Amino acid sequence: MSDWDLMMPGMGLTSIGLGGVILSYLGIANTFLTGMQALSGLTMFVGMVFLSAGILSGGVSTSPRAKATTLVIFGIAGSVGAYAISLNTVITSLPRFVGVLIIIIIPSVVIAFSSMRAQKYFRPIAVIFLAAMAVGVGSFTVFGFIGPGAQFSLHTLNETNATQTANQTLPTAPVIYVTIPVNASIKGNPNFTPNTVTVPKGDIIQWTNNDTVPHTVTNAPDGSIFDSSLITPGKTYSLDTSKLNGTEYDYMCTVHPFMTGKIVITQPLVANVTISKGASTQSAGQKYFDPASLSVKVGTTVTWTNQDAAAHTVTSGDPSAGPSGIFDSSLIKPGDTFKHTFTTAGTTPYFCQVHPWMTGKVIVG
Repeated sequence: MSDWDLMMPGMGLTSIGLGGVILSYLGIANTFLTGMQALSGLTMFVGMVFLSAGILSGGVSTSPRAKATTLVIFGIAGSVGAYAISLNTVITSLPRFVGVLIIIIIPSVVIAFSSMRAQKYFRPIAVIFLAAMAVGVGSFTVFGFIGPGAQFSLHTLNETNATQTANQTLPTAPVIYVTIPVNASIKGNPNFTPNTVTVPKGDIIQWTNNDTVPHTVTNAPDGSIFDSSLITPGKTYSLDTSKLNGTEYDYMCTVHPFMTGKIVITQPLVANVTISKGASTQSAGQKYFDPASLSVKVGTTVTWTNQDAAAHTVTSGDPSAGPSGIFDSSLIKPGDTFKHTFTTAGTTPYFCQVHPWMTGKVIVG
């Protein structure tokens, strides 16, 4: 007969742990710490040990009905599991989780069975399996933390978050800086500075953790759009806003949920300058750069379009002193364009190196 004193807590712990794991993999529990997800898995594993011991109490039933029932259960579970894994394209750690689950299930069943049918061998069997499990899980965890580029987590970033990983080069764009100040982990203190950041779409937002404890930058409420994972002290996290389709995003630190901030996405600032027809010929009344003097805001991207029949350059500096090194288009063929984003205030003169009488300036304020 089964031992219900073992089965009841086993079923309870297994159900709670399984619920936490499912929520994590559905993305509903992305705001949980990775440690909470691991704790859900551990709770399920402990519950399975109790449940196995309770079911196997009194021996393993070998009746045809028991065998048929077991076969049906394994068939359904295996089919559903295999089908779910075949459809999975985002959570790359799912096969790893299934492997860890199998590694835990086998020792649990062996230990439970030996406690009922081979009691004199129970202690050495339990010690061997538990030691092997401890070494395996411990090694996996340690190497996950200290391995090259590793970050241990059974719940990996989705495709959207993967664009923010350290080994991927972010596009060249203006960078807006946000800091996590010292003691931000204490409720009531400033958390994200500035708390609300407004950026043109396409700019990069970079958070720097100046606190002494880890934090995250996770869109509220579920982290499905962007999630930094843990940002350790002194480290940074960059977000490419060109990947965002909305206009406003609330975010939070999942370690300290009272830390909240906001991102406001605006349309990028743009301006246009035309390289006029006939600009390659110096003559009175001829327009070269139209407009020759352009006033824009910080963060504006200026596009020069060559409508002349000759090639030109757009080079920062002036003809007498030469290029200043801020930007240089090289040769712009007829019909082609050149873009530059102005990220600092000031006046930047420019000219065409092929036709030095062609001059212009951009006033950024």
